[in-house]
Amino acid sequence: MSSLRTLMVPDGLAGERVDVGVSRMLGLSRSRAAELIDAGLVEVGGTAPARSTRLEPGAMLSVELPEEKPVAEVRPMIAEGMSLVHQDDDLVVIDKPVGVAAHPSSGWSGPTVLGHLAAAGVSIRTSGDPERQGIVQRLDVGTSGLMVVARTERAYTTLKDAFRARAVEKVYHAICQGRPDQRTGTIEAAIGRSPNHDYKFAVVQDGKHSITHYEAIEELSGATLLRIILETGRTHQIRVHMSALKHPLIGDPLYGSDPTLAARLGLTRQWLHAMELTFTHPATGRPVTFTSQYPADLRQALESLREG
Repeated sequence: MSSLRTLMVPDGLAGERVDVGVSRMLGLSRSRAAELIDAGLVEVGGTAPARSTRLEPGAMLSVELPEEKPVAEVRPMIAEGMSLVHQDDDLVVIDKPVGVAAHPSSGWSGPTVLGHLAAAGVSIRTSGDPERQGIVQRLDVGTSGLMVVARTERAYTTLKDAFRARAVEKVYHAICQGRPDQRTGTIEAAIGRSPNHDYKFAVVQDGKHSITHYEAIEELSGATLLRIILETGRTHQIRVHMSALKHPLIGDPLYGSDPTLAARLGLTRQWLHAMELTFTHPATGRPVTFTSQYPADLRQALESLREG
């Protein structure tokens, strides 16, 4: 006996391999997802894909799951690798692993930040959509790093206003292909939906005003480690701006990176991590800063690049 799961591929998994997408959407190990694909139990748009086939958002993904290996969970899923950096009465700061969405959404049945917090007994009491309570910022499913979640209405309102007023400093580390002409620079270019692909974003004339500041930290073999500060927070902003600069992020074929380089480094997502968050605490009025470390996959890829 088996059960059939049919899901729509969300925007956050655009360009990912099928085995990676199946793993994240169903909460399976990567090896288990590969077994299902090899056994012909996975279809994308009615066709059996290879493990390396790239997903397009909106496509229908069907997976036949043998009954003896159930994946459905009654309780909210706990995301492996997620850590609680800070917790107080007003907010929590978490270090989000790759493959975790900020909150539940249509077409996504994988782990979420809010699901993890609920399962860990962290209460959130704010207004807004019940499925998005406390969310004042988001990180893409394919991006890891720091996120702050409000627990009270006071914190929710104050932090939303702070993000809107650009009063929160968000620092990312990223590795791009090649070396930008200038070691430091600012990219100011409007971002909107790509005119050619609904699931991509691009620099477009009628897009939303977007500003990215970057600084080279280390020159690597055919790549550069960057410190990036976002002045605005558009969807895929860093990925789009670096691609427009002709230096896409390593591991980001959706925006023009070399997939063979990512494969050599063992990367299945873009090399991008939210490293620091600085903001005024909504209760104390004092500035607070939280920091993160590179997760294992990014650290290993960086070391490989350092070795040449």
